Amino acid sequence: METNENYLNKHGKLRNSVYEGKLRELQIELVKLQEWVKAKGKRVVVIFEGRDAAGKGGVIKRISERLNPRIARIVALGVPTEKEKTQWYFQRYVPHLPAAGEMVLFDRSWYNRAGVERVMGFCTEDEYWDFLRACPNFEKMLIRAGITIIKYWFSVSEEEQEKRFQARLKDPAKRWKLSPMDVKSRELWVEYSRAKDEMFSYTDTKISPWYVVDADDKRRARINTIHHLLNLIPYEDLTPASLKLSPRKKEKGYVRPPMQEQTFVPDIFAGRK
Repeated sequence: METNENYLNKHGKLRNSVYEGKLRELQIELVKLQEWVKAKGKRVVVIFEGRDAAGKGGVIKRISERLNPRIARIVALGVPTEKEKTQWYFQRYVPHLPAAGEMVLFDRSWYNRAGVERVMGFCTEDEYWDFLRACPNFEKMLIRAGITIIKYWFSVSEEEQEKRFQARLKDPAKRWKLSPMDVKSRELWVEYSRAKDEMFSYTDTKISPWYVVDADDKRRARINTIHHLLNLIPYEDLTPASLKLSPRKKEKGYVRPPMQEQTFVPDIFAGRK
């Protein structure tokens, strides 16, 4: 049996070889979960919330990358339109809830009101308190209708968040992840902490609890979250049996058009060794 030292690198983070092997195992189990959700007509909602740069997107990507996007959908809503601002608050989220045989991954959710909207002043005091009173009842209503709701909060230390912000600034491929709102949140660490604690006091209920993920180690956070998610749902292995491919039929008299008549994407490696 391997010791903890074998699992971790010199920085105390999960070794890449261990991570890749375990992730492969868990993603196979996620496929089994997907087939069970589809076959049994289940409806599953998984909510991902947390600090900016806490790694929510990375976890969602690893959960969904081997799954059928028609069954496991990612919902990441933008800024509400002027019309949506006049609707019942939960109304813009309801159309994205799963039908039978679907799993929806919310990359941020209706909890925006208790987080960024609260801290940045995008909602009134009355709207905020109405949300905290209504949210547990809204979720209870969904659960009674047969929808499974699982809520994850990704927690990251102030020091680790700063490292990730700095890395995003330096990497052109990641710079889009750092929005003006993220930069502002960096200055409001305590305010966001207070908002999270207040949100938990109202919405961390027995019927719909929050599960906190220590996300300072991204790899470990991904493995722990997927493992936990799989353990929460009593799925069965309903993976379809392997298909047998019959021999290809030979062409009989059909002559295809010359390939020269088609426009191909240039091969930038042509002629290189």
